[in-house]
Amino acid sequence: MKSRILLLIAFLSLTSCKRESKISLSKPVVISNSVEYKEENGSLHIKSGNFTYDFKQNQIPFKKIILLNSSMAGYISALGAEGLITGVSSPEYIYDEKIHTLLKSGKIQEVGNDQKYNVEKIISLKPDAVFTNHIASFDNTYQLLKNNGIQVIFLDEYMEQEPLEKTGYIKLFGKLLGKDKEAEKAYQEIAGNYDSLKRLALQSKAKPVVLANEMYGDVWYLPGGKTSTARFISDANAQYILKANTDEKAVTMSFEEVYAKSGSVQYWVNAGNHISKKEMLGMNPFYSKLDVFNKGKVYVITGKEKGQANDFFESGVVRSDLVLKDYIKIFHPELLPGYQLSYMKELK
Repeated sequence: MKSRILLLIAFLSLTSCKRESKISLSKPVVISNSVEYKEENGSLHIKSGNFTYDFKQNQIPFKKIILLNSSMAGYISALGAEGLITGVSSPEYIYDEKIHTLLKSGKIQEVGNDQKYNVEKIISLKPDAVFTNHIASFDNTYQLLKNNGIQVIFLDEYMEQEPLEKTGYIKLFGKLLGKDKEAEKAYQEIAGNYDSLKRLALQSKAKPVVLANEMYGDVWYLPGGKTSTARFISDANAQYILKANTDEKAVTMSFEEVYAKSGSVQYWVNAGNHISKKEMLGMNPFYSKLDVFNKGKVYVITGKEKGQANDFFESGVVRSDLVLKDYIKIFHPELLPGYQLSYMKELK
């Protein structure tokens, strides 16, 4: 009998070890090359760029958060978690109506702007976490917050160049805010829509040539060939003029260089936030020399704008499917006959 009891104890110990082994060997959720998270031995381990974070089970989900970047509001809104926000910076750049309603009622406080954060107010609000892009010039501010027990989480979603990877940040927000199921459902729906739209775009035999962005001063900042803009254009079955380029950042060119490449361009997208072609010419008369300006179609990203807030940089960060849908509507309107543009509009 004693030997059986010992065998049973040994068996239970072995299965217990195996169970713990499974937990410790759980696969990470990889959002991109920069961001992933993993649940291990009762903790949530997050890697975001050069930063890592570990949260115990009793630390999450967060109940009170502060956003220092308006682009992150898109993820919170997509999860219906605006009520968890206790502070935001630069609210004039936030598009979401519910956030503004909560600001007016005092349930969300303004905590400064992108020039200077109100550290005292942030500390007084006692958030579980502050979400922000990492800006080196604010390192002293971040350290001051940390010294006062404030958890600062750096997420640089704006650096992601694959549209669905940028969308994928919703999974991490869902994990941290106790909305895992909602986040996964939203991501799967957006990813499914995106893949369906890519297949739809391929039904068009036409593959128009596309120019993007605009000039600032004497320099034209074109998206590199490996940027999200270039990816959207490609996935919409169009041909970007810098498709062979391998940069993940802006490529600078003179007007003459762009002009030499623009002869066959039919569409010009992301042409700033101008209100008319006349206004564009007032800022840069050289545009009149481009055939696409005179004979083609020019689109700006101001389809959903209120004051200084532009929803392209907010919900558009999450809804990569709707951004792609806009591009397909622009390049192949016959494929989406009843669709109205969400984030973009044509300049007249």
